[in-house]
Amino acid sequence: MHTLHSLTPLEKGAGFLPLRRYIALPLISSLKNCFAGKSHSKEGVPEMAQAKNIRGGLLAKILTAVLLVWAAGLHAQGEVHIQPLAGSVYLITGPGGNVAASIGEDGILLVDDKFEKVAPEIRRAVASIKSGPIRFILNTHWHHDHTEGNKVFGKESIIVAHENVRKRLMSPTRTDFGARPALPPHAWPIITFDESVNIYFNGEKIEIRHFDHAHTDGDAVIYFTKSNVVHLGDIFFNPMFPFVDLNNGGNAAHLAEVVDQIVATIPQGARIIPGHGPVATRQDLIRYRDMLKATTQLVKKAVEEGQSLEQIQQSDLLKDFASWGEGFISTRTWIELLYRSLTKQ
Repeated sequence: MHTLHSLTPLEKGAGFLPLRRYIALPLISSLKNCFAGKSHSKEGVPEMAQAKNIRGGLLAKILTAVLLVWAAGLHAQGEVHIQPLAGSVYLITGPGGNVAASIGEDGILLVDDKFEKVAPEIRRAVASIKSGPIRFILNTHWHHDHTEGNKVFGKESIIVAHENVRKRLMSPTRTDFGARPALPPHAWPIITFDESVNIYFNGEKIEIRHFDHAHTDGDAVIYFTKSNVVHLGDIFFNPMFPFVDLNNGGNAAHLAEVVDQIVATIPQGARIIPGHGPVATRQDLIRYRDMLKATTQLVKKAVEEGQSLEQIQQSDLLKDFASWGEGFISTRTWIELLYRSLTKQ
């Protein structure tokens, strides 16, 4: 299994919460001798900086230590907020991925459910609008910052996801950032689909469609047709370079094509919920797609010219896209994700 070669100190958290206050400055200072750069956190995981001379075991220990500090601080200080978005759909922000909630006469449905420790805050937020059980959970993909709440809500909710999400959650799984344990059986999806499925809830048709080899191999886009709200999960990081889980079916070089397909299906005026970042418009998504297309072509051309990963990273090839690298994934790491996807490494 490959690991990314860029680990940077954590500065900003999943959702919208800055992480500087969560991480002890001495820890960051001690890491700066080995790691450099800026990043945001996604799923509580930092990205890796150039670490050729660091043995894998040491790197894993350092990463684990950082994650433990991050998790303790984030769960202690993170705040969950709920706000109306459109129609029956509400947006829930805070630690972990963005959550959509459909709240109405039929009850409560959630799209993703963040971390296990955040689940009580999600429940309280929803209860401020309407009390009652969570009837459905729709998972956009398997990553734990979007599904760990299944461990709490799965005892009362029907969980729906792509077949590959169920497979990932049923067994221990590895990513570029280490192992993820299996979730308990009650947290697994009990309704799965291969290509698409529809749910009729709170007076509207909810379309769930699978897009393969994007962020993972189990990504689902969820469209609330009457409310005109779309949840894209981690296919969309707004406005930043995305993390792509190459070890679990994701393909950075294919992501632009997937987003292009999605853009063609989204109507004007739709409110778009990314996996991480602020709510977007269709024009924001087009800008993201254009960035993906341009950066993919630039790195592809460099690969075809015979340049190595290190040569591309050391160049100013993506200088015009520097602002996109101020999020969770740095420019250096985005180049690596594209390079590995293009070269099948």
